[in-house]
Amino acid sequence: MATVTVADALADVRRRLVEGGVADAAHEARLLVGGLLKLEPAALISGGARTLTGTELALLASAVVRRLDREPVHRILGRRAFFDLVLTLSPDTLEPRPDTENLVERLIPRAQKIVADRGICRVLDLGTGTGAICLALVQAVPGVVGTGTDISPGAVETARANARLNGLADRFDAVESDWFAAIDGAYDIIVSNPPYIPSLVVEGLDDEVRRFDPRRALDGGRDGLDAYRAIASGAAGHLAPGGFVGLEIGCDQKEQVAALMGAQGFRLLEAVLDLGGNDRALIFAGA
Repeated sequence: MATVTVADALADVRRRLVEGGVADAAHEARLLVGGLLKLEPAALISGGARTLTGTELALLASAVVRRLDREPVHRILGRRAFFDLVLTLSPDTLEPRPDTENLVERLIPRAQKIVADRGICRVLDLGTGTGAICLALVQAVPGVVGTGTDISPGAVETARANARLNGLADRFDAVESDWFAAIDGAYDIIVSNPPYIPSLVVEGLDDEVRRFDPRRALDGGRDGLDAYRAIASGAAGHLAPGGFVGLEIGCDQKEQVAALMGAQGFRLLEAVLDLGGNDRALIFAGA
């Protein structure tokens, strides 16, 4: 049996992904081979002559089959980087997207000011999923303590596991809750990346999203606004004086979400753009 090196495997994975119609096959091949073999990018080159074991070859072969079935790379790897975190994924959680980091970036200075003024900043992350948004704030700003809620017990456990993985479990916890149902008390920042895609549109999403992200993390109801109605109606009762609400939105939902929040007395402070220059998040001040 011929030996297969890291370099051989990388070339073969890239070729198979190209033939399978995967966009950016070279980048994805590096992610898969490096991630599964636990090799840093530089080691893919410096260690290219290393011979792979049968177990490693089988692992890569299985991963390629899964990717050709349109399972996303980071689902196959089981983890994804977000801000300075490494987050594990599960079938119960949405895969965090880089665009969501923009919302975190705009909330960090507000959290820092609250900590400077009050000594602590309490963050509530509704529909926390992996815990990405809240954990990023907890990590970035000493003095932030966070609570994540999710309707999915599996997501709650994933968020807690990610807090432990990143050394943040002493300042974060997650609870099973349908929006505010199990929440008491007031928070300085309420944040959410809720489901916002209209139900009929979900059916037409790319396979990578429609088949592998949990539907209830995507489906925002008939008009995509169900979650925002629930958040708008409950946020005032849980936002501390001088606090903020940060919401990720669909690119065409700015006016509708601003109107829903405005009807409850919230004032729009900032519209945050995504990496493509589209509206992606809104930040509100309390009444």
